[in-house]
Amino acid sequence: MSKHLLRSKVKPFDPKKVKTIQDAFEALSNTSFQGRNLGKALDVMFQMVQEESCLKILTLSGAMVPAGMEEIVCQLIEHHIIDVVVTTGANIIHSIVNSFDPTPEHQAHYMGAEGVDDAELYKHRINRIYDIFLPEEGYGYAEDGLLQIISEKFNPSTKHILTPSELFEFLGKKLPGRGLLQVAYQNKTPIFCGATSDSELGLNLMKYRKRNNINITLDELKDIEYFANLIRKHEHYGTIIIGGGVPRNWAQQVFPYLDQMDQSTEGKQYNGYHYSVRFHTATHYDGGLSGCTISESISWGKYAKNATHQSVWVDATIGFPLIVTALFQKLGLI
Repeated sequence: MSKHLLRSKVKPFDPKKVKTIQDAFEALSNTSFQGRNLGKALDVMFQMVQEESCLKILTLSGAMVPAGMEEIVCQLIEHHIIDVVVTTGANIIHSIVNSFDPTPEHQAHYMGAEGVDDAELYKHRINRIYDIFLPEEGYGYAEDGLLQIISEKFNPSTKHILTPSELFEFLGKKLPGRGLLQVAYQNKTPIFCGATSDSELGLNLMKYRKRNNINITLDELKDIEYFANLIRKHEHYGTIIIGGGVPRNWAQQVFPYLDQMDQSTEGKQYNGYHYSVRFHTATHYDGGLSGCTISESISWGKYAKNATHQSVWVDATIGFPLIVTALFQKLGLI
């Protein structure tokens, strides 16, 4: 028997020995399938966070803010566990909608259900996000509140060109309540979005242009260089990836950009991210980018060939809050 192939035995999960979420994750690392992957992901994330020179990027796709995951991101920022956020325009606007909600908790989203009559919801102007309801009036509060804030800075009849990250920083300074943009601003954490127009926020900016003559043009390309400069200032880099889509690849494509720009002019070589933990339910069999493996990304130079990484095939609304809780416990934060 080849003993080098039989290094350690499976250790059955023992609920009696589990006192914390951290205990559960460490026990899962000795089991199999996605349980083991979750346990290994905690180890990778802890290693990445412990390396002070590592620039840590969270990429956030899906409807994570409506799903109630926003506070997790806020605390990750406050504890400086993540240094950069790359997200969808949808998560941005849902955070803004929460900010302008008139209730004390600043929460505009309601517990709903999947098995409902969507035509009836439309009749009552209620938007559905799987099993979450968002009344259209929530968007109305946000549209009016944003217009008031934007009108203070951006004069009508003048063309204003700025990056999405600059817009988010400005809004974070002005928005009421507690949310992603406000906490990011307070902690000097940049937020990037490579597809701002693909959201209600983009529609609002267009409406302000047509109705109020406030012409804001977002220069998304300039943010590529801003992000690249952040990478240039560090020696190591890591990603925490929720889902896929634009946020994931926008954060990853910076290394091909650096390779093409800096190697030819300064002789520098960028080999990609050194760490990654990703939570996804996409598969790679159909060639879809959101399901592509880290190994595939290595071929593009987006990850170093010796990168420490772990993918977990799990609903992010399960895996993400649990692993962050376990990480906080492991770091002694709670």
